Amino acid sequence: MHSSSEVLAPGKRGSWLNLYKTEILAGLTVALALVPEAVAFAFVAQVHPLVGLYAAFIVGIITAVFGGRPGMISGATGALAVVMVSLVTQHGVEYLFATVVLMGILQIIFGLLRWGKFMRMVPHPVMLGFVNGLAIVIFLAQFEQFQVEAPGGNMVWMEGMQLYLMLGLIALTMFVIWVTPKVTSAIPAPLAGIVVVSVLVIGLGLDVRAVGDMASIAGGLPQFHIPMVPLDLETLQIIFPYALILAAIGLIESLLTLNLVAEMTNTKGGASKECVAQGAANVVTGFFGGMGGCAMIGQSMINVKSGARTRIAGITAALFLLVFILFASPLIEQIPMAALVGVMFMVVVGTFAWNTFKIMTKIPRTDAIVIAMVTGVTVLEDLAVAVVVGVIISALAYAWNASKRINARTSINEDGQKVYVLEGPLFFGSATGFQEIFSPETDPDDVIVDFINSRVVDHSGLQAIDNMASRYIQQGKTLHLRHLSPDCKKLLKKAGNMVEISVLEDPKYGIAVDYDHTFDGEPVEPEPQKA
Repeated sequence: MHSSSEVLAPGKRGSWLNLYKTEILAGLTVALALVPEAVAFAFVAQVHPLVGLYAAFIVGIITAVFGGRPGMISGATGALAVVMVSLVTQHGVEYLFATVVLMGILQIIFGLLRWGKFMRMVPHPVMLGFVNGLAIVIFLAQFEQFQVEAPGGNMVWMEGMQLYLMLGLIALTMFVIWVTPKVTSAIPAPLAGIVVVSVLVIGLGLDVRAVGDMASIAGGLPQFHIPMVPLDLETLQIIFPYALILAAIGLIESLLTLNLVAEMTNTKGGASKECVAQGAANVVTGFFGGMGGCAMIGQSMINVKSGARTRIAGITAALFLLVFILFASPLIEQIPMAALVGVMFMVVVGTFAWNTFKIMTKIPRTDAIVIAMVTGVTVLEDLAVAVVVGVIISALAYAWNASKRINARTSINEDGQKVYVLEGPLFFGSATGFQEIFSPETDPDDVIVDFINSRVVDHSGLQAIDNMASRYIQQGKTLHLRHLSPDCKKLLKKAGNMVEISVLEDPKYGIAVDYDHTFDGEPVEPEPQKA
């Protein structure tokens, strides 16, 4: 992959004309793929198709201009739609618009607080599970296109010649996408697949389902509209839980997609910027009759694999979408759904991490479980739950492994003192093992515990030191604690006076507790340090 700086250097990747052509064609391809998804997700949320299309346009163009990662595509997504549906059915679409505005405000706050940096806490197995789970979700979502309305109004599966024709057109689309890069790089492969199959279907007059069969996409410019809801505490109580859930799901999906695109394009950074851009886009969307949105992994993959590396493609995709709504709806509505399903199937093939099957038996068992669980929960529940589950399991596995690394080297120095040199982190998971290291009953009268190769991580670690000190005090023995930070000394209730601080040697680090209080909650005045 090439970095964005390489893309912008005409001498390395051709002329500026070729760059713009690649970006614009990629944007057109993405716009064509956005239409059926925006309409489908609007149906899922039980709102008018234009509500989904307006969201795709507004969220798409604002994040393309101000987002943290050139190449990412944002719009109305299924992950958000499934949460919105209960709100719409219970309270109506106006409450949805108000919720989207509040969702955007929360995302802006998260971005300004720079909480996007916590995505670095997501381990690689969780990322693999996320990618595989999303690929499966995208794959399963396409099966809706294999259903048609029966005379009684029920949806039934295609069969006979209708099914064979659908499968044949999908296969043709996938073949064109596969072979196009081997023939020419002048046109994005997905766009070639859509054009070839559309021309074939229209030219031969084949009776297949088209975009227009889902709903009309014709409309005007989005109009400014203040959500018609009471501005009171009761309304806030209704919309806030939905807004918080939508903000969390939107940011998690966006930031994971950002990491994936960054890895593919060899770029980095922009998490907090993306949070703010997503939030601003959703605030605007809520005031213009849109259902809100976030990053779309499928369309982002189409964009990146079509050669797009700058903001031009995302802006172009949003503008093309608006043109479709305003002027080109009759033409776009003739595109066969089989062509778009074929494009999405190729996205699935390119998105799924197929090497997962090879590495599952070679990586630690815990990582393999995390990959499988995140994949399964993403498919069965939703992305936010899957990521939280994966991070918790990974954190517990790390804590368990780290808890077994606490140990000590012991020796007797020339003064007859027993010296314990600790190795490994001291935290809630290793506190029990820490206590088992010491033998106050059999140790000499003078004992030194050296933390030079250890680190006190949390409140539990401090409590473990105090408990260890109490055991030596009960035996009437002298204890020296060396290489503990001044913060630790201040927070230790029983062992604080045993800490020997050397400002030349001792580490300076803090732990995640309130420095102004001891364990029993009594205020402690900072003690002067001594050399």
